[in-house]
Amino acid sequence: MIVCFENILTSEELAAVRRQLHSAEWARGISAGPQAKQVKNNLQIPEASSVLSDLRVMVMRALNRTPEVMSAVLPFKIIPPNFNRYTVEDSHYGKHIDSTLRPLPDGSYLRTDVSATLFLSDPSEYDGGELKITDTFGEQTIKLSAGSLVTYPSGSLHEVIPVTRGERLGCYMFLQSLIRDTEKRRLLYEMDNSLRRLRAEQGEGQGELVALTGTYNNLVRMWSEC
Repeated sequence: MIVCFENILTSEELAAVRRQLHSAEWARGISAGPQAKQVKNNLQIPEASSVLSDLRVMVMRALNRTPEVMSAVLPFKIIPPNFNRYTVEDSHYGKHIDSTLRPLPDGSYLRTDVSATLFLSDPSEYDGGELKITDTFGEQTIKLSAGSLVTYPSGSLHEVIPVTRGERLGCYMFLQSLIRDTEKRRLLYEMDNSLRRLRAEQGEGQGELVALTGTYNNLVRMWSEC
């Protein structure tokens, strides 16, 4: 399931993030598995950077206040967000599948169910740089407005097309869902979307709506892994 979310960062937050990124130091060839490193050609903010903590807080705050993202992913654990940069010189990330297990700061591991990219440059600022994802529904090419997010299955083949002009800034993260199965997550997301629309139209107290909400919660309870 590939889902796009427009403008999860406010214009003020986006400006603050971009200021931090433009003053940050960048490094090559980090945060990738052995196979992915062979096709990775971009820049990343290193873990020791003094700006990384503040940037992560801003992104996590935006995720936590966006119910649509929480509904689509149903997150259990999230790897602290990281930030990357593509230029004409460091222009692309070839076809790869994200590693299944990622270490967390506490020494435990996260199973990558969902990957996410938060676009931080406006499409007019660069040519190329599209995120191309291949899943069961075919190939999709994604290039969102600055401040917008796309989530997609971590097990899907994907790549970042070479940047041929300008600079593409982004944030990427990996999430473990309460619901491991992609199809079950999709069904729950569609059901929750319908429930939210019905609540807006009919209010919270309508009898059938209360019953359907209970069914949704019981499905989450039945399919959840914790």
